[in-house]
Amino acid sequence: MTNSQKPDYYEVLRVSRSADDSRLKAAYRKLALKYHPDKNPGNKKAEEKFKQAAEAYQVLSDPQKRQIYDQYGHEGLQGTGFSGFGGFEDIFSSMGGIFEDLFGFNSGTQFRTRANRGEDLRYDLTLSFMDAVFGTETTINVKKSEVCHKCEGTGCKSGTYPETCSGCNGSGQVSRAQGFFTVRTTCRQCRGAGQIIKDPCSNCSGTGQVRVSKKVSVKIPAGVDNGSRLRLSGEGEAGKHRGPSGDLYVFIQVKPDNFFKRDGLNVVCQTPISFIQAALGDEITVPTLKGEKKLKIPKGTEYGEVFVFHNEGIPSLRTGNRGDQVIQVIIKTPVSLNKKQEGLLKEFAKIEKNKLSGKLKKIIKGRSS
Repeated sequence: MTNSQKPDYYEVLRVSRSADDSRLKAAYRKLALKYHPDKNPGNKKAEEKFKQAAEAYQVLSDPQKRQIYDQYGHEGLQGTGFSGFGGFEDIFSSMGGIFEDLFGFNSGTQFRTRANRGEDLRYDLTLSFMDAVFGTETTINVKKSEVCHKCEGTGCKSGTYPETCSGCNGSGQVSRAQGFFTVRTTCRQCRGAGQIIKDPCSNCSGTGQVRVSKKVSVKIPAGVDNGSRLRLSGEGEAGKHRGPSGDLYVFIQVKPDNFFKRDGLNVVCQTPISFIQAALGDEITVPTLKGEKKLKIPKGTEYGEVFVFHNEGIPSLRTGNRGDQVIQVIIKTPVSLNKKQEGLLKEFAKIEKNKLSGKLKKIIKGRSS
């Protein structure tokens, strides 16, 4: 980028040309936090904004460079040997003292190690059998931590910043001699943070986070079962020190159905028929997952016989292909017969008895010959 193409440093920091050191610090700190590469991974536009802000602050915070820039612009800075920054490591190595003053740490590397990912959360969701089969969309309430909107996660009162802990000089640990050994322990003054917040944010009490109850929309895919787990990225606890949020895992429990039972991708059901229907055959109506369907009962159907409706089962989460519906017939014994029904059954029993007796005589005769 040529000097004529470089943006005005005051415009970059969004300050007036008469801004004092405290105003420059506040403006640069805000931009550095917003466009820091750890917060905007892979974002080339944010990277460029971060570099421009660092370059502008380094010039305007130096009285000599600022005077030259005010008089001669970017061309005048060339005579001082200043040509901007080549990359992030160049920024962090050149501005270590500035980072310590503004943020309470002394290098870009330490900034990166402070950011911690938030914890994952678990939510147990109970579904009806049909919602699990066909899928649904529901809204759940999740209690979680989020970045404080008032201080943007810094934990500091507006206009103030964390200070380097005097007890450990920002390292988070203190050393003490114990015989021939040196023992390092967590600093009690800052509790390992390396910095002290003297003026905490009133909204989050200096933690940088607040507890909220958030409504989260959950799309349930068709075919989920007991123990199925859905992952909602970034819906877990907020990260510390501007780290990424954790994830929310939704664990599924499915209520049993009064008629259908699940067996893998198949649904199994039992349907009653009379012994007359079993003997003579009939056509009956059977409930399916999508409605009712006709089932032909052939003559001579026996108790427990199984029939199948193909592709009427549960869809696979991976392929979408459906299993089958398996129907087992249960022959019910008639009760509360009237006299006419009893008479007909007795006549039927007599005929059956004679038929069985004739068959038995033939079997005995065949063995004795």
